[in-house]
Amino acid sequence: MAGAARTKRPLARVSSTAAPAAKTLAPADYLRKILNAKVYDVAIESPLDKARTLSRRLGNQVLLKREDLQPVFSFKLRGAYNKMAHLAPEAIKRGVICASAGNHAQGVALSAKRLGCRAVIVMPVTTPKLKVDAVAALGGEVVLHGESYTDAYGHAVALERNRG
Repeated sequence: MAGAARTKRPLARVSSTAAPAAKTLAPADYLRKILNAKVYDVAIESPLDKARTLSRRLGNQVLLKREDLQPVFSFKLRGAYNKMAHLAPEAIKRGVICASAGNHAQGVALSAKRLGCRAVIVMPVTTPKLKVDAVAALGGEVVLHGESYTDAYGHAVALERNRG
């Protein structure tokens, strides 16, 4: 973003780690929550395909959930969008930051694009160019830092702290 003036505002951290559930849901309530989740604003309700050969070999019916058909080819989009869709409007205005080496980063970038917010995504320098380019193509601001996810995460936390 060379040459672009930006106001320094704190970024909201987007983590793929879910908070513990407050209560146990009945199966019907759980299913209702899933089917009414905001994730379907951005994700598709992916099909279950029969794995005939594997089912036959195991002597049981095996179904494959086709999350590879999602816009970013992974289920990670669901968690990223769900987390971001529940952020306060003020947090969305500030933007989000995360560390990732792949599919979560693409989910955050696409979610930010759909929600109209800025997404800074810190990725290790060892991340394949294909993944880095995919995140950038979705509008994510990629920051390459460190040799590992741990390094990238530490840098993301420092950026969050320094910007807010």
